[in-house]
Amino acid sequence: MLASAFATIAVAAALAAIPRAAAAQTPAASQPAADAPRNEPKRGHVDVAGAAIHYQLHGDLGSGKRPLLVLHGSFMSGDAMMPLIAPFTASRPVIAIDARGQGRSSGVESELSYERMADDAAAVLAELGVKKADVLGYSMGGTLAIALAVRHPDKTGKQVILSGTSRLDGWYPEVLTVIGKLTPEAFAGSPIESEYKRLSPSPKKFGAMIEKVKALDARPFGWSDEDVRRIPGKTMVIVGDADGVTLDHAIALFKLRGGGDVGAATQGFLTAPPRARLAILPATSHIGIMGEAATIAAMVTPFLDDKAPPPPSF
Repeated sequence: MLASAFATIAVAAALAAIPRAAAAQTPAASQPAADAPRNEPKRGHVDVAGAAIHYQLHGDLGSGKRPLLVLHGSFMSGDAMMPLIAPFTASRPVIAIDARGQGRSSGVESELSYERMADDAAAVLAELGVKKADVLGYSMGGTLAIALAVRHPDKTGKQVILSGTSRLDGWYPEVLTVIGKLTPEAFAGSPIESEYKRLSPSPKKFGAMIEKVKALDARPFGWSDEDVRRIPGKTMVIVGDADGVTLDHAIALFKLRGGGDVGAATQGFLTAPPRARLAILPATSHIGIMGEAATIAAMVTPFLDDKAPPPPSF
């Protein structure tokens, strides 16, 4: 029991701490020079169904380039996603949202659902005048990216599903058991608790936030295979080989989105950008994947740019 409690605290602390470490590991080319002023994002809130949903905008939405919407994982915030935001800001506008009741967003009293959060994200895009955005979501945010694509296909371009699922049973049951046993006390003194209290408009409601997020994954959710197939944009699925998301689910999601093309397999090489891409990172856990920002950006950028794989040089 004590070992289990210790592991839970360690995981919770790592979830908030690793993004900072990952930022330090980002290649110098994607970071500002030491003596250059940091470009602070534009911040704002959009009132949606009783909550003020916070967003941060990096770059110029008038650039003509399709923006990238970044969606964070459970107990996190848009700020915690900076390692995955920073590599993309030089090539496109980036919008990050704090999910309802988390980060700087209000609404911790609301019941959370992926459908509600997808509508929140769509409302932010509408308020910013964004007709369509590519979406990168991690963990809870990966599932939210799927929900957004199903409910608002006209607003969603390409999707990057980073350690996320389209159904609750895409997670190992043991992972869901650990999440179900989390308590606010397990986070005492952790970066997750301190960041919530620093950012939240309701800093005294940390316990309520934990319980709301736990409840999100305590009841079945998911979209049918047909719903997932109908999503119009292209999809990239990325997981670690030691992820909380099962490899079977990641591969099934990849196939539902158009992966596993037998014609391309028999041809031996790709002549056009594929509809779906799959990456399984070696020796990488669900939390550890946040330390692979540089690797992820290197794979995701050509996907977002819809570049064909380079031809073989022989």
